[in-house]
Amino acid sequence: MDFQVLLADAAELQPSPTAALLQLALPFGLMIVLFYFILLRPEKKRKERMTEMLSSIQIADEVVTSGGIIGRVIDSKPDSEAIVIETGGDKTRIRVLKSHIIENRTVHDDV
Repeated sequence: MDFQVLLADAAELQPSPTAALLQLALPFGLMIVLFYFILLRPEKKRKERMTEMLSSIQIADEVVTSGGIIGRVIDSKPDSEAIVIETGGDKTRIRVLKSHIIENRTVHDDV
């Protein structure tokens, strides 16, 4: 049996280094693209919507905090990180960080 012929046949069966690298890199590239579209992009959009909602809070808006407190905004300054909400039948006033507001239940008419 001629070993040189066998080695030549084996060399023909092995893919080129470029093809081997492509076969290795392609699944990782697809995983990165899927990771972006499944996890990163929706989270970025959610953060943009949340930032927009927090910046549009106005006095007399009904808001919900992360602790479940529902109240009306009675004091909100654009440069401040806290707002004052009024809640309950006895008009209790609570100072809350804007970052803990999770929902603005008041619908505004956009101009």
